[in-house]
Amino acid sequence: MEKIIEVQNLSKKYKIGEKRERYYSFRDEIVKLVKKPVQLMRGQKINKRDFWALKDVSFSVKRGEVIGVIGRNGAGKTTLLKLLSKITYPTGGQAIIRGRVNSLLEVGTGFHPELKGRENIYLSGAILGMTKKEIDSKFDEIVEFSEIGEFLDTPVKRYSSGMYVRLAFAVAAHLEPEVLFVDEVLAVGDYKFQKKCLEKMGRVSQEGRTILFVSHNMASVSRLCNRSILLEKGKLIAEGPTPDIIEKYIGLREEVGSEVSWNFNEAPGDSTVKVKSVRILSDQNTPNYKLDINKDFFVEMTYWNFVEGSKLLPCIRLVNNEGVIIFTANNLPSVCLKQDDWYDRPSPKGLFCSTCKIPANLLKEGYYFVNIVIGNLAGLLDSYSHVYKDQVLSFEIIDKDGLHKEHHSTMIGVIQPKLDWKTEYQSGK
Repeated sequence: MEKIIEVQNLSKKYKIGEKRERYYSFRDEIVKLVKKPVQLMRGQKINKRDFWALKDVSFSVKRGEVIGVIGRNGAGKTTLLKLLSKITYPTGGQAIIRGRVNSLLEVGTGFHPELKGRENIYLSGAILGMTKKEIDSKFDEIVEFSEIGEFLDTPVKRYSSGMYVRLAFAVAAHLEPEVLFVDEVLAVGDYKFQKKCLEKMGRVSQEGRTILFVSHNMASVSRLCNRSILLEKGKLIAEGPTPDIIEKYIGLREEVGSEVSWNFNEAPGDSTVKVKSVRILSDQNTPNYKLDINKDFFVEMTYWNFVEGSKLLPCIRLVNNEGVIIFTANNLPSVCLKQDDWYDRPSPKGLFCSTCKIPANLLKEGYYFVNIVIGNLAGLLDSYSHVYKDQVLSFEIIDKDGLHKEHHSTMIGVIQPKLDWKTEYQSGK
């Protein structure tokens, strides 16, 4: 089968301490020339050092393949897609792509903010080389898929991140590129829409188009991609069948700590809620990512509420190393042992901390990921989420005493609870 993408020793070097790449006007360049000698005269050192975001990466993709690109934060996944999309240019190596390309990278890429949604659909099609007649034939499908028809004549600069992604994905998937690049952007907002996007990508691949899919969501990668590549510190360290690559990725995740925090600007969320930190606790005070199967543990989420009177609904999802969702735990009275004091109660502005207790002897030995969600009681989780972040942390369940192995090593299922049984002798017949 024809190779539609060939990547040969692709590399990208940045200077740490240098501002992000941008276009400079003539005035900017004059200011830079004047500013640099002044900095030197004042004794201000310009400390820069090389950072290889990607180094000597080589692989090929056949027409019609769906390839997963996985790796930890900072592994080089987004840099790879930006190079392939020609958003930025390589320091070394080359990428040959035989076909029309469309990319769905970070929110804000691809649309002109001052133009309306309708106008951006036609602009995107024109950039891909499509005629107005070709775009017209796809227009109604794009609008229906995006579910934002009433906002088509609103400038996209006024869209929420979720609305932007809806339209951007609808455009990218329906304008029939031969190669489609999709980054983590699908993690924004609506869980149902994410599912809809994955189903659409599955259909697109069956039509013979090629997809490179970057995600931390191993369930999505497992479902969509037969083959994957694994990046670590800018290098391609493995490629092959997706289950094998996910297993290697899980091995890398062993090094991940038991807590993660974000600064305010980078925190996941929106104008209503942002998440400050997430921790896994082996008791109420001790962060830990190696957890005893015989003991309770806790997932703690700290978040800012910015809207007075919000009725927030925190939630976690646990996913195993095969991408299977083990369970979803909502902070609802019907599924909690005890009703939370803040359930259905208008929240003031400020910092909140929600903790979910996971009982002992529930999960089997193995590796797990924590997904976090914060919705609201007005729409619940499946219609809208202020926060949806995949695999913010990972942890391992360990059977330290080995008691479970003796009796449960052949038990089938994704959980391994200890349950009460009672047997009574009825008769001698």
